[in-house]
Amino acid sequence: MLTDKAKEVISSADSKMKGAIAFLDESLKAYRVGKANPAIFNKVTVDYYGTPTPIPQVASVTTPDAKTIAIQPWERSLIGAIEKAILDANVGLTPSNNGETIRCIVPALTEERRKELIKKAKGEGENAKVIIRNSRRDAVDLLKKAQKNEGMSEDTEKEAENEVQKITDKNIKAVDDLVAAKEKDIMTV
Repeated sequence: MLTDKAKEVISSADSKMKGAIAFLDESLKAYRVGKANPAIFNKVTVDYYGTPTPIPQVASVTTPDAKTIAIQPWERSLIGAIEKAILDANVGLTPSNNGETIRCIVPALTEERRKELIKKAKGEGENAKVIIRNSRRDAVDLLKKAQKNEGMSEDTEKEAENEVQKITDKNIKAVDDLVAAKEKDIMTV
């Protein structure tokens, strides 16, 4: 039977692992994969009255069709600043405006760019796995300390370690699934 301490350690490790997966998921959403995706601009910031602010917080970002992203600033004076921010962010899009709306045409990806994106996605997946494994190691260390210093039984410690390993395996699989889905998305022409 797991003690409260063991359950606490397992829960903490699980939440750290899930945080790594959520971060990976958000990172992968920002990849430009040849079709219009407003999430590309979630991390692009524009100077809004002296404060770096993500574009979706100062403008409406929509996709009128599969190859176009339209950005409608809430203040017309921001058009130049948003265009500059898009160019500076190096997201591979060239903005153009008609005085009211900024349009970005999403070009088709080259084979080289697709391979580059897959490599980058796999790298981010590996980073998430490192965080998950580090969380596992920290949890196991805490369980060993609890057994040594707080009188947790060896059986309870081993059972908790096995539970941490199951959670680790499940989360590593989730990372692999996310990366595989993004790879498939990138390779779809």
